[in-house]
Amino acid sequence: MPTEINDRVVAWRRSIHAHPEPGFEEERTAALIERALDAAGVEHRRLAKTGVVGVLRGGLPGRVVALRADMDCLSVQERSGEPFASERAGFMHACGHDAHVAMLLGAATELAAQREHLHGTVVCIFQPAEEGPGGAKPMIEQGCLDDPKVEAIAMLHVDPRWDTGTAGVTPGPTNAASDEVHIEIRGVGGHGAHPHRAVDAIPAAAHVVLALQNVVARETDPLASVVVTIGKIEGGYRNNVIADRVHLAGTVRTLDPAIRLATHEKIRRIVEHAAAAYGCSAATEFGLGYPVLVNDRVLTPAYAAYLKAKEPALSVIETMPPTMGGEDFAFYAERVPGVSCRLGVRNEQSGATAMIHSPEFRLDERALPIGVRMLTHFARGFAAGEFGAQASQG
Repeated sequence: MPTEINDRVVAWRRSIHAHPEPGFEEERTAALIERALDAAGVEHRRLAKTGVVGVLRGGLPGRVVALRADMDCLSVQERSGEPFASERAGFMHACGHDAHVAMLLGAATELAAQREHLHGTVVCIFQPAEEGPGGAKPMIEQGCLDDPKVEAIAMLHVDPRWDTGTAGVTPGPTNAASDEVHIEIRGVGGHGAHPHRAVDAIPAAAHVVLALQNVVARETDPLASVVVTIGKIEGGYRNNVIADRVHLAGTVRTLDPAIRLATHEKIRRIVEHAAAAYGCSAATEFGLGYPVLVNDRVLTPAYAAYLKAKEPALSVIETMPPTMGGEDFAFYAERVPGVSCRLGVRNEQSGATAMIHSPEFRLDERALPIGVRMLTHFARGFAAGEFGAQASQG
């Protein structure tokens, strides 16, 4: 990658990092993307309020390929110590989306500079609200995969578990389904001095929390991956009032669609009966979040082999374990063959060791040109038919 483009990628990343914006509020970021695409001569349009779709038409015949980057930040107060740290109190790019945008802009710029030798069409999708409430679905609903008709899609996500110079390109499930669970325990309120005249929802709620541990410990195959976490309990009025209601909220993570549904039913049953044991009733509701992200089982190894040939110095891992974190790239991968890649950004010498979503998160910027090359290789190679000819979702 030319040094000039690399310098721009770093500058874009730092500018976005200093001015983080949450989901569907990424107006400054979108404007930066549009200026960069204009400079590269790439046509673009807005979707889903702050989303940007760039379309780069090559000079040679070929297939339509898409590259996706997420744009939004997290509501985290930054403590990274970076000189370009967030200037907005309470918000931070703690998940690397600033780098994702910058790398895709770098890829678009490099591909546009060689468009006369580029096969097919490259669709650059800059998506809002990955951290919530979810920007992939409205982008898809408004046609980001249909005009032109995308045949394959790829993304990168920075990963501080792995050193710079490492990339994960693994077929099959890579990110868990991420669902919300909301539980209401209902009892009968009363005076704290007369518990026998009330039905206390608080001990029932405590029993429910403990009983739910059996979903994973005793009701799920030990070789399957399931997480059930209750992260919020809210109930009661004051010290001498017996609570009539308690609200619980949590998250459910699974890597298999069948186990996902079965886990929901187990939670409903356990909650209902555990509450009933204390004389209470219960209502359980689920908010379906992002589905399981499954990397195409044909396209992914084909791209891994192609990447190894193009980047012999890069350590390409095809057995990188999945994460229980959610990722709404899953919606794209349900529509067309998709590949989600992990980009190592860990560097102990520079202090880039904190995990994503941490206030101390930093990344090794030496990984940025690697990410740009990975994206350009996918776009060029797939569009030209150099790999992935038999790609089929599943």
